[in-house]
Amino acid sequence: MFGKKKQPPIKSLIASDSSIEGNLTFSDGLRIDGEVNGDIFAREGASSMLVISETATVTGRIFAEHVIINGRVKGPVHASELLELQPKAHIEGDVSYKALEMHQGALIAGQLRPSGHETLEKPTLKLAANNL
Repeated sequence: MFGKKKQPPIKSLIASDSSIEGNLTFSDGLRIDGEVNGDIFAREGASSMLVISETATVTGRIFAEHVIINGRVKGPVHASELLELQPKAHIEGDVSYKALEMHQGALIAGQLRPSGHETLEKPTLKLAANNL
């Protein structure tokens, strides 16, 4: 209804007292309350949602369809659909997204890049004075 896609269920949890070293691949939904030192990838072709809670810390690259951040991320974030930055989100790295929702208080130390705009060329500018 109203063009909204159904969100995948959260099927995996990394608890607040847990720490993972190494890359992580998931499908459907993943919630991180603990610490991850490594890249996080959603499986290709499937709907995915990654939630990084306010107690979580991620050091590494993030690739998922829908990403919700309220914790700390040190590395680039790639949300192929929607990126939601909650008030306590703190990202140190470049961010790419199709749609962005950013709450007051969220911080990004990096570049914001809407996906799909990388191939656009800048128009050539000519000065009117050159045509005299």
